[in-house]
Amino acid sequence: MSEISFTGQFSGSGNAFGTLRDLAGRKAPRPLERCELCGAGLAAEHPHLVELGERKFSCSCEACAMLFSGHEGAKYKRMPRDASRLADFHMTDAQWDSLMIPINMAFFFTSSQTGKVAVLYPSPAGAIESLLPVDAWSDIVAENPALANLESDVEALLVNRVGHARQAAPAEYYVVPIDECYKLVGLIRLHWQGLSGGTEVWQEIGRFFTELRGKSREVREEPRA
Repeated sequence: MSEISFTGQFSGSGNAFGTLRDLAGRKAPRPLERCELCGAGLAAEHPHLVELGERKFSCSCEACAMLFSGHEGAKYKRMPRDASRLADFHMTDAQWDSLMIPINMAFFFTSSQTGKVAVLYPSPAGAIESLLPVDAWSDIVAENPALANLESDVEALLVNRVGHARQAAPAEYYVVPIDECYKLVGLIRLHWQGLSGGTEVWQEIGRFFTELRGKSREVREEPRA
């Protein structure tokens, strides 16, 4: 076997193996994300699209986001970026109970495909859709006019009432891009263990809402007459 010589940056260093160790310890560069429609490389901040018929999310370049969304009959719809915390949201415990959601966390959005409001809640198996009484939702919207402006398919009301019943934490209500809701669903699926979820999943849920709280602008309703 011929002798291997180190050249270039390794020659004359007297510590070639130390240099190799340093290189091995460096993190590999993050793979370049690509537009799922045309294959172009994407910046760290880039548009997301939802495929209306499938509720499927796609990363997109700016050109494809403009080309395939934003017009009547488009297959895709562009996701908004901003999130809001509804500081003066009105919902009684009785109204929440009437929705018959088995956990204290859910998200609501209007589907342009069906013209109806869908309510889903996260579970270890993914997002589960629940039947939503129309009258109950109408009453909630009447109490909270901000909900009348939810953009169908891409914006959702995200409700977090975990701990509210035992007064351990206040209820939280957000208007968010719908992919944030599915991000929460993914965290729960990934980290859930056993029957109660385990400590890790609740830490991840807490971290999710802490980050959401930090990047959301606070919205207050006008005082009602």
